[in-house]
Parts: sequence; structure tokens; C-alpha cells
Amino acid sequence: MRHRSLLILTTVITTGALTLTACGSRDGGSKDNSGGKKTVVVIGVDAPLTGSLSALGQGIKNSVDLAAKTANKNNEVPGIEFKVEALDDQAVPASGQANATKLVGNKDVLGVVGPLNSGVAQQMQGVFASAKLAQVSPANTNPALSQGDNWGKGEFKRGFDTYFRTAATDVVQGKFAAQYLFKDAGKKKVFIVDDKQTYGAGLAAIFADEFKKLGGEVAGTDHVTVKETDFSSTADKVKSSGADSVYFGGQYPEGGLLADQIKKAGANVPLMGGDGIQDPAFISASGEANEGDLATSIGYPVEKLDTAKKFIEDYKAEGYKDPYAAYGGYSYDAGWAVIQAVKAVAAANSGKLPDDARAKVVEALGKVSFEGVTGKVAFDQYGDTTNKQLTVYKVEGGKWVDVKSDTFNQ
Repeated sequence: MRHRSLLILTTVITTGALTLTACGSRDGGSKDNSGGKKTVVVIGVDAPLTGSLSALGQGIKNSVDLAAKTANKNNEVPGIEFKVEALDDQAVPASGQANATKLVGNKDVLGVVGPLNSGVAQQMQGVFASAKLAQVSPANTNPALSQGDNWGKGEFKRGFDTYFRTAATDVVQGKFAAQYLFKDAGKKKVFIVDDKQTYGAGLAAIFADEFKKLGGEVAGTDHVTVKETDFSSTADKVKSSGADSVYFGGQYPEGGLLADQIKKAGANVPLMGGDGIQDPAFISASGEANEGDLATSIGYPVEKLDTAKKFIEDYKAEGYKDPYAAYGGYSYDAGWAVIQAVKAVAAANSGKLPDDARAKVVEALGKVSFEGVTGKVAFDQYGDTTNKQLTVYKVEGGKWVDVKSDTFNQ
């Protein structure tokens, strides 16, 4: 998904050399089949575990926890026991940076899954890179995180070789949304709104560019502020513009209220957004019927994937209080990618972890390839997923229903 601050990390926190000793050196491990103590490897998780986006964050945390439990149950990496340390960033970049520093300081952490928000990721990347600690996001979609700030000019430069993601970028998602709204939904005149955040503004810009290239008209633009609730002025602008649709770059807390107020203003037009609004809370936030509102999301519906059946069954069996939500499958796959990288590193070192295990895990992540919950999991030269599958959802009967899934080729 997602999200994103326009600030570039200008200071990199320097950490001293962190060494990892051989198998059996960490405290707290269970015993292996031979009676020896297992090496504990921690997978860090950073996500908004409280606040308005906690529904997504809890799904991320639980899904990584399930991956670790599955690896331990199956003895996926002989001699190693996986544990999870989850930290709450509340979708705040400064909190994410502090969490990154804390995770770096734990010598047992060999990989981190998260964060949800791209703006938070921008403040974490340098911290992880300085410690050669791998980071795999299941939700970030800002292209600059992996391809550099000049990606829009065709200049691609990977800034941090420790950064990976299992989510497709906004380049893919924004174009896919514009093509659906113009070609499939037949909308020609769109009003564009964003929340001024890295995710929302970036996604809206990519959408707008593609929509205009297709021959569509942008009837007007406006911005809203995160955590505000009165968007009546924006709703009035939409109504007076004569737009036949609205595109919103942002998250479901604001998106749901905006959709509600647009309809109350008398503009009976669909609102479309990205994966940031594709959540049941978007629908429940509106007092007006959301019928016909649209959203894109990364990947295909997990419930319809044969590769996800066991994940869904196991998640339910664990009895987690919160659902796996929009990024559960991608979070499990991100956690499993870390596990597979650790497995490769240990196998190449006679079953033990070398002193430079963190750096070796980063190298191994670039080579992982397996059939995951969401399909084929692998990364390209920028650390981006090679899986470019997306889905359009429509609100029908008070819930999100998938209406089109496709593989997008840029």
C-alpha cells in the first residue's frame, strides 16, 4: 500500500559492527532433535498496531507470526527457532525510525517485515542499510523507495540494497486504475483529490497522468488533511465541477468520509481509490450507500487463490483476534522470504549462521524464489516484487466485490 512522506532521510544513524555468533549461542532457544539448544532468529515487524490503521497493522503482525510458527512446526531451518518482535509505529515516520533503531540493536533480528506506510519506510531505510539489516515491506507502493527519486524521469537507481517489497508499486496501480475507470467504467471526466501524503499524492499523480494520456479530462483537483472529518468544501467542488467520477489518493479513514460527503452534496458519482481505501472500514465510515465506489488493490483476491487455501485455514486455526486484512498474504510471504533467506545462509555455512549473517541474508533475499500465498515470490534488481497482479473492487451490497483481476505489464 503504501504511504509515504516526501521527506528524504538526510541523516543516517550509524551503528557499530553487529556480530552474530554460531549456532546455539543465543539464549532462549528450544532444543532440537539432538537435544542441543536451537539458535533464536528474530523477525522484526513494524506496523501501525494502534490507531486508525491498526486493522491493517494487526493483520501484518499476525501473518508474520503465522509464518514463524509454521517454520518452527515444520523445522524449516534445522537448528533455528524463529520468533517475532512486533513494534507499533502508529503510521508515524518518526516512530518508525525509532523502531528501526531498536530492531537494529537486537542482535537476534535478521530481517524485518514492514512497514505499512511508505512515508514511514523512508525514515527507516537508512537505519536498516547502515546495519545491513534486510527489510521486506508487504504494503509500500511508492516507487521512489526502490527506484530512486528520479524514477519518473526514467532514471532508476536503487538507493538501499537492504530494501525489498512483496507489494506492486503505484506506477502499476495508478495506471491500472486509470485504465479501468476510463475504458471499463466509461468515465471521461474525473475530479482528483489527495491527502497530501506521500502515498496519496503520489498515487493520484500517476493516476492523473495516465487518465489524461488515455484522453480523459481532469475536472478539478483538491486536497484534504489526514485526521480531519469535514470535507464538505471538497464535496461542493466536486458537485459544481460536473465530474462523472472522483479519484482519491489516500487512506480509508478519510476516503470513507469523503465518499459519504460527496454523495450528501448531491454528486451521485463513484469514488475510486487505491489499496489504501479497500477496507470494510471505508464502507462503514459512510452514512450514505457506497454502491458503485471502486478501489484497486495489489494482487488477486487471496480467498480465490489456490495457493492461499492453507494460509487461510491456518490463520483461522490460530484464532487470531483480528483478520489478516488486505496485506495478510503479502506479509506471510514477506516473512517466509526472510525465513528462506536465513535457510540459504545457514545451509551455505554447514548449518550454522556466520558472523556476518545479516549481510548474507540481504544477499540471499535477492535470490529467493518460491510459490507463496500470493503466487510466485521473487524480487527484481531493485528489490521490487516480480508479481504485478492487481484487482479492481466495487462496493456491491455493502461490501467489496472483486470485478476484474489482471497482470499489468508496464
